Amino acid sequence: QVQLVESGGGLVQAGGSLSLSCAASESIFRFNHMGWYRQAPGKQRELVAAITSYGSTNYADSVKGRFTISRDTAKNTVWLQMNSLKSEDTAVYYCAARGGRSGDYWGQGTQVTVSS
Repeated sequence: QVQLVESGGGLVQAGGSLSLSCAASESIFRFNHMGWYRQAPGKQRELVAAITSYGSTNYADSVKGRFTISRDTAKNTVWLQMNSLKSEDTAVYYCAARGGRSGDYWGQGTQVTVSS
């Protein structure tokens, strides 16, 4: 069972920045990709950003140019740097390890609240 431990959420004013981290208990190379997802109240969970085992990244259109996903493979850690935050970024953010032989794994989620 892979454990994903997230940290870094909180309350920030619009225009501010937050950084989320996700520490995995096993090598992140085991997975096709590591991603950050978010779910706002009353909405479906959506992909925010992902990084593949090769290091390729992709982003939701709504966060392009503002968010950056990165990783440290030696520490099995993935980060999401969020800049120029907007009220619509308010959600619970989940780290995910997906596409591994044993399936997908999710973190417990961390709340990000952006006040306008």
